[in-house]
Amino acid sequence: PGILKTYDISAKQMHDEASKRGCQIVTISFNGPAQDPARRAELVGSARAAMEFLKEFGAKHLVVFSPNRSLGKADGAFQSMCDSFNEIGRAAAEMGFRAGLHNHIGQMVQTPGELDRCMRMTDPKLFWFSPDTAHLHLAGFDVAKTLERYKERLMLADYKDAKRPANQGDTFDRDTIFDLGDGEIDFPGCHRVLKSVSYQGWLIVDLDIARQGPRASYQRCGSYVVDTLEPVYA
Repeated sequence: PGILKTYDISAKQMHDEASKRGCQIVTISFNGPAQDPARRAELVGSARAAMEFLKEFGAKHLVVFSPNRSLGKADGAFQSMCDSFNEIGRAAAEMGFRAGLHNHIGQMVQTPGELDRCMRMTDPKLFWFSPDTAHLHLAGFDVAKTLERYKERLMLADYKDAKRPANQGDTFDRDTIFDLGDGEIDFPGCHRVLKSVSYQGWLIVDLDIARQGPRASYQRCGSYVVDTLEPVYA
């Protein structure tokens, strides 16, 4: 909701401008101090405010980032984070939404072990999975196998291609992101997983860097979707 203050516009103006361009607002990137039990009420209140904002656009999903990795070192931080995620998920369900985890390099849920742990420690009826394929790949996941593992909890996904650098570590370099089909991720394999569960949700083609400019890059991504991925669902 802070975007309204940043650009001094109303939600209605934002909705009208998106509609003029044939665009639909489907979620926002939500984060907060999920690792801190003392701030849980504040966090859930912020999540509710974000969903109230999204409701004005007909959106039904809240994408939830985990806190920075540096905040996960305290005893009980991971458990507290997962408890907070369940509370956000409960609030989302009450409002007719779904809330789900968005994995990311440099955050508390980064590695395969951390993702599995988070999925075990959150209620599948309350908290879903909203993966970023590039950040899965860069953190050492087999992306298609990960989607297969959690296919019943998928609510939305960022389809983003990537190439692993020699030394990724716990930092994220946007130069590792590529137009769809130019990286190393098996998107046809991912699409076959989605087809197996008759997935009809949103897929966000997300580009952190557009080497040939936004228009050219998105046209290339669009061609890849139509020529390579659409036949998987045909």
